Amino acid sequence: MSDLPYRPCVGIMLVNAAGKVFAGKRIDQTVEGWQMPQGGIDEGESPRDAALRELKEEAGTDKAEIIAEMPGWLTYDLPAHLIGMAFKGKFKGQKQKWFLARFTGKDSDIDLFAHEPEFSAWRWFDLDELPKLIVPFKKPTYEAVIEGFRPLVAAKG
Repeated sequence: MSDLPYRPCVGIMLVNAAGKVFAGKRIDQTVEGWQMPQGGIDEGESPRDAALRELKEEAGTDKAEIIAEMPGWLTYDLPAHLIGMAFKGKFKGQKQKWFLARFTGKDSDIDLFAHEPEFSAWRWFDLDELPKLIVPFKKPTYEAVIEGFRPLVAAKG
């Protein structure tokens, strides 16, 4: 199975004026699992456009402006028990292009049910809370994103 490719994907760290980060509680997990918005890149779509689309689909808002992009791509492997099941069995994990976006709206502009919902709840978190919330196999990716964007998030707080 290790010869499977990575699924091209984007992730969005959405930060409010107080320097807090948006995360949603996954609707499809039996364990407590929170994450920042992320999703696949459609054919012919740029990563930046995919990030804004995913934010609109998952958080129900387009009240954001991208202010930074992580250099390169981050990857994570699925745990062995999910390979062949997750992502329709086509991928061993994801390669992600991460973006930092400033939230320009009000909390009432967020609507988890504007599209087919992926989150059952959402809230703003401190940057350092995020690694404790994510499923373990994504933790190194989150730590890299946090360290990459920390100077910009701190500057906004």
